Amino acid sequence: MATRDGGPLHASTSPLASPLAALTRFAFLTLPNYSLIAVSAAVEALRMANYVAGEEIYAWQVTTPGGEPARASGGLQLGPTVSLADTAPFDVLFVCGGVDVRHAVDRRTVDELRRLARRGIPLGALCTGTFALAEAGLLDGYRCAIHWENLGAIREEFGEVEFTEDLFVIDRDRFTCTGGSAPLDLIAAFIEARLGRAAAERMSEQFILERLRGGAEPQHPPLRHRGHSHPALEQAAALMAKTIGAPLAIAVIAARVGLSARQLERLFSLHIGMGPAEFSMALRLDHARELLRQSDLAVTAVGVASGFVSSAHFSSAYRRRFGHAPRAERAAPLARPMARVRTPLSGQPDPLPSS
Repeated sequence: MATRDGGPLHASTSPLASPLAALTRFAFLTLPNYSLIAVSAAVEALRMANYVAGEEIYAWQVTTPGGEPARASGGLQLGPTVSLADTAPFDVLFVCGGVDVRHAVDRRTVDELRRLARRGIPLGALCTGTFALAEAGLLDGYRCAIHWENLGAIREEFGEVEFTEDLFVIDRDRFTCTGGSAPLDLIAAFIEARLGRAAAERMSEQFILERLRGGAEPQHPPLRHRGHSHPALEQAAALMAKTIGAPLAIAVIAARVGLSARQLERLFSLHIGMGPAEFSMALRLDHARELLRQSDLAVTAVGVASGFVSSAHFSSAYRRRFGHAPRAERAAPLARPMARVRTPLSGQPDPLPSS
C-alpha cells in the first residue's frame, strides 16, 4: 500500500487498547460529485500525523468502483485511483459522498459495500457518503452522522438508523462524519488512539486550527449565526429543533429550560427579534423545504413530518414564508443533494453474518 511518498509502510509503536489504534491503512471510495474538501481534510490529517510522528504510520489510497477517477462536486479529480477490486489491503474504507449522492450510489456500489461488510471490514463515511451505507443496510441499529442539510430527508427514509446532529460518530465498526473540515476532527480521534493526544494536537496546530472538536459537538445549532449567548435560549431552540415532527407547546418548552412562558417570550424578542412560536414555525418550515428538495416524500407526508396536522395549514404557512406553495418547491432549479433520481435498487439487503 502506498504511503504519502510512495515508500513502504514502516512498523510503529504497538497499538493501544482502543480498536481505532490498530487501523492505519485507509481507503477512500470517492463517489461521483463527492466533496473534495471532506476527502482532503481526512487525507491531510493522516499525512500530517506521519509528519509529526517522524515515521510512516498511516497509509491511504483513493479508489472508485471501476478505477476511473471520480469528478468532485467542484469539477476536480483526485488521483491516482484504483478500482475497489484492485485496492491494496486496507483496514477501513470510507465512502465519500457529496452532491446528488442518490444518483452516485448504484447497485454495484451497494453490492461491494455489502461484500466488505461480510468480510468484517470496518466501514466509514464522509459527508453524504453515509447514505450509501444506509442504502446498503449497513447502518441498521447504528448511530451515525451525516451533513446537516441532509438530516431531515434521510431520517424519514431509514427508520432503523439513528441519525444524530453530531459532528462525527464512532459506533463500533462504523465511523460516520459530516462534511467540510469535520473529517479532520474524526481522523484526529484515530491519531489520538494510537499516538496520544499530544500528537493529534500537533497535527491540528500544523493546520492552524484553533482546537480539535469532539464528535458530540453539534454541527448546525439552530442559533449559530444569530449572535446571541443566552444558554436558556440555546436550549429552547435545540428542543424545538429536536421536536419538529411533534411540536411542544411554548409553555412546555419554557418549563423545560427553567423559565416562564413570558420570560421565554422576552428572551426570543430581545435576542432573535421574533417570538418563540414564530421561531418554531420557521424551523418547521425550513425543515419542510429541505424534505421537499432532498427527498421524494409526498407533500402531505412532508407536512406531517414537519409537525402540521392539516395540509391546508401547511400549504398556507409555507406560502407565507417562501412565497409559493410546497408543490412548487420541487420545480425550482436548485441542486438537490439527496434527490431521488437514480434507478431504484432491487431486492433486499444481503444478510450479514452475526458477530
